[in-house]
Amino acid sequence: MRCPFCGAADTRVVDSRLSHDGDQVRRRRECVECKERFTSFEVAELTLPRMIKSNGSREPFREDKLRAGMLRALEKRPVDANRIEASINRIKKALMTRGDREVSSRDVGELVMQELSLLDHVAYVRFASVYRSFQDVKEFRDVIDRLENQRETET
Repeated sequence: MRCPFCGAADTRVVDSRLSHDGDQVRRRRECVECKERFTSFEVAELTLPRMIKSNGSREPFREDKLRAGMLRALEKRPVDANRIEASINRIKKALMTRGDREVSSRDVGELVMQELSLLDHVAYVRFASVYRSFQDVKEFRDVIDRLENQRETET
């Protein structure tokens, strides 16, 4: 790696540590020529797959759309912003580790539903009502009953 101070091409690694929950490697480096030290970060270069929409069109994955949809469902709910970001990161990581070049928006919707069910049940029902295009109150009741049964089996 090139030295940011003198531009020399030769640097040596002094120390390496994992950071960001093991998703990055933090390296302390020293320039062989000027002896200055600096920090570099190394991350795996994984790309997010393209989205296949329900109408068959394809578009790049957009994290801002994912975040907006989740925030809309979580609006006025007592969920910490850090938990929301962690959920978004888990969804992105799940998509990247699949290794698929394209993924259907349905699959992403299911991942969002899983994360919302862990974050907040009201947000889960809100998202499900739009995602699954609920037509009547019975469909809301079915989802709520399923959540209540799930909570009873967990306790």
